[in-house]
Amino acid sequence: MKPYKALAVAIMVAVPLWAGFAAGQSKPSCDQMKAAAPQKVEGRVVRVDAAGGKVAVAESDGKTHEFQASKETLQDLKVGDKIEANLRSLPSC
Repeated sequence: MKPYKALAVAIMVAVPLWAGFAAGQSKPSCDQMKAAAPQKVEGRVVRVDAAGGKVAVAESDGKTHEFQASKETLQDLKVGDKIEANLRSLPSC
């Protein structure tokens, strides 16, 4: 088999396999997201997104959780602050 034909066959086999793997990945359902939402998180602030109204908190075990917060709350926070965050409402889907 000539090299260009072998390359063409390899591409024809690889592309559908790659596309199948990508299509097989799914996002978690709304119920799964709500079940995984912690009620209380203690940790350090790792990211503050004032424009988006979100703060990310890393727990001591390495898990990071993102919370929606008011602008008043976000203006007092900075990366590295130790905080305790309480979930007031479940994520909306």
